[in-house]
Amino acid sequence: MSPLPVNPLLEVRGITKRYPGVLALEDVDLNVHRGEVLAVIGENGAGKSTLMKILAGVQRPDRGQILWNGRPVVIDSVPAALRLGIALIHQELNLADNLDVGGNIFLGREPLRFGLIDRRRIDRDAARFLQMVGLDVSPRQLVSQLSIGRQQLVEIAKALSVDARLLIMDEPTSSLSQREAETLFRVVRSLRDRGVSVIYISHRLSEVQRIADRVCVLRDGRNAGELGRADITHDRMVRLMVGRDVSQFYQRLPHEPKQPVLEVDRLRTPAYPQHEVSFRLRASEVVGVAGLIGAGRTELLQTLFGVTPAVGGSVRVQGRATRIRSPADAIRAGLALVPEDRKQQGLILDMAVSENLSLVRLAHDQRFGFRNRRAERELSVRMIRELRIKTPSPRQIVRYLSGGNQQKVVLGKWLAIRPRVLLLDEPTRGIDVGAKEEIYRLMEQLAQQGVAVLFVSSEMEEILGMADRVLVMHEGRMTGELSGNELTEEAVMQLATGAGPASAVRPPDTADRANRSNSPKEAP
Repeated sequence: MSPLPVNPLLEVRGITKRYPGVLALEDVDLNVHRGEVLAVIGENGAGKSTLMKILAGVQRPDRGQILWNGRPVVIDSVPAALRLGIALIHQELNLADNLDVGGNIFLGREPLRFGLIDRRRIDRDAARFLQMVGLDVSPRQLVSQLSIGRQQLVEIAKALSVDARLLIMDEPTSSLSQREAETLFRVVRSLRDRGVSVIYISHRLSEVQRIADRVCVLRDGRNAGELGRADITHDRMVRLMVGRDVSQFYQRLPHEPKQPVLEVDRLRTPAYPQHEVSFRLRASEVVGVAGLIGAGRTELLQTLFGVTPAVGGSVRVQGRATRIRSPADAIRAGLALVPEDRKQQGLILDMAVSENLSLVRLAHDQRFGFRNRRAERELSVRMIRELRIKTPSPRQIVRYLSGGNQQKVVLGKWLAIRPRVLLLDEPTRGIDVGAKEEIYRLMEQLAQQGVAVLFVSSEMEEILGMADRVLVMHEGRMTGELSGNELTEEAVMQLATGAGPASAVRPPDTADRANRSNSPKEAP
């Protein structure tokens, strides 16, 4: 890579932004050079999103100055930012799913011919931008027919279509498979080589190490430090983000698994009805489920919880055959599910923290058919204290909490019913390193208390660091189980790509259960 120019493309000087009761940014400085990938990192609530919205014209600062090519500019709207060449790719998808791919890429900027939309030109130009992001789909295909990962790539193609000189990418790989993420990294490097600048926001520090030329760290709305390419390491980034060393991120205590609490025998999910899944989960055990996107991990958890009832097989909870046809059946059996998408499936965003925390216990805590406000209040105060939920009060609308604190509310809602089995689907997706550490601590505490934890994760460090055992899936089937010294990144990936031995996890039979129930390292 050629040396960076002396004069920055973008300079931010002393930016300050206040909301009612909250100082989001205070005297923040930021420089972005031409042809540079600058990673901006920090815990949830550090001010990253606020700063990016200011640069993209979504919000205006209360104080401070922005310079573009050395000249002061006022970015008072999204069109003003686009005219300069600044485009923001939101973490939350911002596509019209009733339109096709080409229509989304040029939405609001459609080329005209004789006063009508020039569909032929849209198809031609859209195909070029889709090729740049490695997405092999027709411009005429409906967005609603694409996977979430492919929709994210359409968002990136849309941003490239405005001929942006500065791309702001907010958690761009949060919904991408490993292969799609690798494609994105190639696109980012190609843009950098062509002189396009990129501000890259991610909680995945391994990505930052791979892609960033420089790192800017925010903490509590202020500049916390900066790292050059040679100084970008996981430990240094964490130290600047949280203000302390996190030498032992995954602190596991030894605890011997106890009796089986969940036994799954030849279960077939609606997503993969041709494949049977069998495994056992014991009390005081933390078991990870690894695999690439599309492996069927989320579908497995949803079937276990009754969201999508099984089409075959059986489930036993604490030794009893249990028919789970709905989430209500699962709750009665002692199961709880923290879903992958907390905003769509885990929370009612416009309700208060206390109301969300008491949702699952609502029927139990009723008095004479009415809500028991006192029980609701006592529960919320206890959960806020125990889970360290950062909120001004239990009456705070949950929408306005950080991602990490929203995730704690989802967890608290289920922990209120004291489940025997806790199912976690990507429990730390989109939350900062400090909140991750607290989630890991909570998982460990629950295991110590005898809860069986089954968690899905796409983060290899998380799988290797937290799991007693790992079940690996590929295209709807279990390809193997790993534990102890055999649990390595290479072994997980071998099984996750289908290259390992098929059906390494055998369906448990009665004799096996009797013979192996006291051996925590054996396959279920």
